[in-house]
Amino acid sequence: MKTTALLKLSVLAVLALMTACVPQRKFQDLAEKEESCSRENTRLTEENEALRTENNELLSKYEVTERKIQALTSDTSVLGTSLRILRKQYDKINALNDELLAKTTSLREGTEKDKRKLMGDLEELKVTLLAKEDALAQLEAALNAKEGELLAREVKLDEMRAMMNRKDSMMTALRRSVADALTGFEGKGLSVEYKNGRVYVSMEAKLLFATGSAEVDQKAREVITDLAKAIQGRDDLQIMVEGHTDTDAFSRSSFPRNNWDLSVLRATSVVNVMLENSEIDPVMIIAAGRSEYLPVDPADKSKNRRIEVILTPNLDDLMNMVSGGTE
Repeated sequence: MKTTALLKLSVLAVLALMTACVPQRKFQDLAEKEESCSRENTRLTEENEALRTENNELLSKYEVTERKIQALTSDTSVLGTSLRILRKQYDKINALNDELLAKTTSLREGTEKDKRKLMGDLEELKVTLLAKEDALAQLEAALNAKEGELLAREVKLDEMRAMMNRKDSMMTALRRSVADALTGFEGKGLSVEYKNGRVYVSMEAKLLFATGSAEVDQKAREVITDLAKAIQGRDDLQIMVEGHTDTDAFSRSSFPRNNWDLSVLRATSVVNVMLENSEIDPVMIIAAGRSEYLPVDPADKSKNRRIEVILTPNLDDLMNMVSGGTE
């Protein structure tokens, strides 16, 4: 601003000198030039101000830019350090990744091997299970068949039990019938009892025979006849007539020669009396001798000398049922 004022004063001084020394025309030219210079000066002054303002703005922007550059430089340093750290970490990650890939590959190969083995084991197990299922199916079929057989046998057993119960009831009733028929002789060397599903009629030898004889006394024939009539018509019985002796040994040249002969002869004599005086089927009756070998009282020989008539239910139908059930 000071330079501009001095410039103006110099111009005015020159113009004053020129005015005093030059003609009017020249003065006018000089005035116009001075005016032109003044306008030019004003324009330049304004441009100078504008440039100064622009320069200040640029300086301000430069300072801001300088600070940004410094900041960027600092950030670049930090970023460089960070980048180096990141690169190291990246290298470590790459190494770990390579190691992981190697382990994964190894694991995959091992897994494939284990998988193949497992599949083989599973296939073998499947075959075994199928075989066991077949065996189980066969066993189940066999069990079902056995169950059917057991049910059939249970039905058969129920029928057999019912049959045995009927026979037991029948033999109990027979025991009463025989006892009623022989009431007058019970307690006189004769007894009737029911045991083990059989009726036993035991008659001491003194009631039937003379000593050492196999001939039935006339009075004893009445007892045997009553017994035979009590059981005649019963085709569901088996009749065993057993002769028993005591232990007194004897030996003869004539018949009976010993206790065996005597026991058999006495049993046969009783059978003959029974068949002669009843309608008993001979097929149902058996005569047997037991000699001295089945005593009822070793201390009382008289009790051992006896005839036993053993009435047994005919079990042929029961045996047929059992045989049919086991075929």
